[in-house]
Amino acid sequence: MHADVCKALAHELRIEIIDVLKDKELNFGEIAKRTEVAKSNLSQHLTVMVQKGILTHRKEGLYVYYKLSSPKVYKAFRIMREVLKERIHKQNELINKFK
Repeated sequence: MHADVCKALAHELRIEIIDVLKDKELNFGEIAKRTEVAKSNLSQHLTVMVQKGILTHRKEGLYVYYKLSSPKVYKAFRIMREVLKERIHKQNELINKFK
């Protein structure tokens, strides 16, 4: 299950969607506007993220609203970003050592 969720996050658009939804619920059109991606492509990614439990959705009239399934999703996202920043910093230190 853990591997499936991580695999589902292995796409830059899905990472962008998490960032867009970090603290709010948005409808499909609002997400499309913020990510500037084709609606058919966005729909596929949102479906995967709902299936994997990363997002939840609800329908209200003609609109479908999406939000993170838990605030912990964004927390995990932030932690991974911090780990990557540390890695880049260490690589830069190594590069600068040999200049």
